[in-house]
Amino acid sequence: MIEFIENNISEVLTALSVYYVFGALVCVIVTVFDKSAAVGHKRRVSEKTLILLAVFFCAIAEYATMKIIRHKTLHKKFMIGLPAIIIGKIIIFAATAYFVC
Repeated sequence: MIEFIENNISEVLTALSVYYVFGALVCVIVTVFDKSAAVGHKRRVSEKTLILLAVFFCAIAEYATMKIIRHKTLHKKFMIGLPAIIIGKIIIFAATAYFVC
């Protein structure tokens, strides 16, 4: 596996970049949709879904979007949880880079 990554580093980085950008867009779109649904008293996106999007995609984009549009900023689950997810991802990324490279 490590040899594959070393031999195809540009393809791996391209795939990770596409995944990150796509994930960031998904998080932003879903968060803005939930905010507009809240304002219009319509069916909402569950908090569990928002947290899972942050875990599997881009917590930074979701957190920034929530701060910008003032959505769920009073919920500790998001204002503490999303930065914790971000820190966890940074630690995992750093550890992976350290041990693989």
